[in-house]
Amino acid sequence: MRILRSHSFRVSISDSKVGLRHIVTRCRAVVLPRFGGPEVLELRPNVEVPDLKPNEVLVRTRAVSINPLDTRMRSGYGRSIFGPLLPLILGRDISGEVAAVGASVRGLTVGQEVFGALHPTAVRGTYADYAILSEDELAPKPASVTHVEASAIPFAALTAWRALKGTARIAEGQRLLVVGGGGAVGFSAIQLAVAARCHVTTTCGSQSIDRVLAAGAEQAVDYTAEDIALTIKGKFDAVLDTIGGPETERISISFLKKGGHYMTLQGEAASLTDRYGIVIGLPIATAVLLKKQIQYRSSHGIEYWWTFMRADSEGLDEIRRLSDAGKLNIPVEKTFPISQVREAHEAKEKKQIHGKVVLELD
Repeated sequence: MRILRSHSFRVSISDSKVGLRHIVTRCRAVVLPRFGGPEVLELRPNVEVPDLKPNEVLVRTRAVSINPLDTRMRSGYGRSIFGPLLPLILGRDISGEVAAVGASVRGLTVGQEVFGALHPTAVRGTYADYAILSEDELAPKPASVTHVEASAIPFAALTAWRALKGTARIAEGQRLLVVGGGGAVGFSAIQLAVAARCHVTTTCGSQSIDRVLAAGAEQAVDYTAEDIALTIKGKFDAVLDTIGGPETERISISFLKKGGHYMTLQGEAASLTDRYGIVIGLPIATAVLLKKQIQYRSSHGIEYWWTFMRADSEGLDEIRRLSDAGKLNIPVEKTFPISQVREAHEAKEKKQIHGKVVLELD
């Protein structure tokens, strides 16, 4: 990386001290110049780092995790939105150190270890030596975990947090069904619900049974060997469906109590927008969602939602606290150096690695 110029700012004033901040203007970054397979990813040595806005933080990246959204975006998911913006930088999760802060940032300081996640629609992602996030997208890194471990947590955990706390507003004693508890979002949801003293049932593959039970799930059903509709008993206050599909949706909704919440990660907004373009696709997606909400409210007395991650400083702080206490973690199965980003994407896409994959930056 190259530091081409430096700017002097007043740092967050504490005890009337003033200091210098040095802003990197160019660095290495993994660039997506066009949609396609892993081979289209390019590690470029001299990518511009934009100037910071007042509420933004420059983070020296130590580790970033690969999310399903990354591989889907690389392949063209969301092309109606991202196509006109190519080339772009993938990556949502990050763990690293604060290198500089904007003028209005007060909660973070230069040199502090942080972790966080960008919004799904961010164009300049975290696959870079230096990433830019807003202050509310970051929190102090949990002291009890490494950068690699920390980078696996935020995006998945915030997605689960949005569904459980923001939408369903789960409360102590309620029953939650997590469809796909072996994935990062599902596993985060199990731990968040257990921490909230909820009763959790989950479906997952056989390789995840022991892990989800150890995390606190009261029942784990192997969907590859058991009939979910016959095995799971009782009604639930909320269902988080990380798998999606008409049949999974139908079965999941049948498990809900009146007034319960069905939340799916597989909403149709992006696919409909890609199919018809933004101008036509977004109104169609809105109409489809509204139709389903009215339909299920009338036929089943339940609330229906498409859920996605968004920045939530309160949620990220709670995630940090639970992680520090050993109550929330997402195991990392394999790490790759950033120079092997193509190999990492290929391994993840071909399901050679079922767990979390992290890219390390030296």
